[in-house]
Amino acid sequence: MLAPAMHPTPLAPSAARATLNLLGRELRVALPLCVAVAGFVSILFNDPFWRSLVYSLCIGGSIQLLVESGRHGMSAWRRRGGHADASLRNNWPGWPFMAPWVVFSAVGGYVLGSLLADALIGSQRQQLLFSANPRALALVLWVSVAVAAATTYFFYARGRMATLAASTEAARRAAAESQLLLLQSQLEPHMLFNTLANLRALIGVAPAQAQAMLDHLIAYLRGTLQATRQPTHALGAEFERVADYLALMAVRMGPRLNVALDLPAALRELPVPTLLLQPLVENSIKHGLEPKLDGGRIEVSAEREGGTLVLCVRDTGLGLAEGAAVGQGSGQGFGTTHVRERLAALFGGAASLTLSAAGDAQGGTRAVIRMPVAQP
Repeated sequence: MLAPAMHPTPLAPSAARATLNLLGRELRVALPLCVAVAGFVSILFNDPFWRSLVYSLCIGGSIQLLVESGRHGMSAWRRRGGHADASLRNNWPGWPFMAPWVVFSAVGGYVLGSLLADALIGSQRQQLLFSANPRALALVLWVSVAVAAATTYFFYARGRMATLAASTEAARRAAAESQLLLLQSQLEPHMLFNTLANLRALIGVAPAQAQAMLDHLIAYLRGTLQATRQPTHALGAEFERVADYLALMAVRMGPRLNVALDLPAALRELPVPTLLLQPLVENSIKHGLEPKLDGGRIEVSAEREGGTLVLCVRDTGLGLAEGAAVGQGSGQGFGTTHVRERLAALFGGAASLTLSAAGDAQGGTRAVIRMPVAQP
């Protein structure tokens, strides 16, 4: 029986892309240096520029190949030995290892590159030139070592900057996550205390309504307990939590509260921060609809505009002018501040919250969140 043919496993697309990007970045640095060295040698030894360029490219490429092979090889060897230096993640084994290797690579690369260039051109002119002129050989070797050291230092500095940038980004993410956890821990008791205050007001005047509200509160807390321990959930789950909360408020306000929730089916699975709409809905109830004698209507909707998700909470309550008396007219109360800070921590300037008058005969307030669409 014939054994199955063995084929080399191709590089994964991401690994191949990363390798090509690395080679491209190094060539952008190495090519100008090779051209400059070729011009210098051409003038110094009165040699045709094209011939000097061939030798410069062959020698420079050989030196760079040796330097990079040693850098990656020694870094991998040190990692296998249990070393965990941050620089090793960017394949830098340290100057005590690289300094002698750079000198060796410059000399070895010069020899290999010269042989390769002689083979390409079809002569031994380079070997004869330098064997007959030791001072010229010493000069070119010195230039090779200097260029190899300079390019190595350049890549070392760039790798160090990449390490610092990665550390800074990790610290920024950790700070943002800590801020979000703090904001969420503030939101949960805020919502609960408001609900309990409403429940307390009902106990003395409407015990049956208070009992129904307590039942809704238990169901609401059961449904949101898991959600509040996650950074994001589906937009459909967010609307369900809003519906639970409005069911609680409907017990207290009765026919004074009308609710409309509009969530297109295509948007139900989009991930959003948990309880993002909750503070805005609370503001609409507490500062817009509940103080109004005949109550009103609250509408919560979602739509997509290209790559932007638009969430709107609109009420027909007292509006911003009257709401300013309780600190919400400027949009700087706990609820709106909480939402703005969460959006800033998660999306930076790509998300926003605007608060404005509804602008129609029904009056009231409109709060609009705009944020990038995240894929489920």
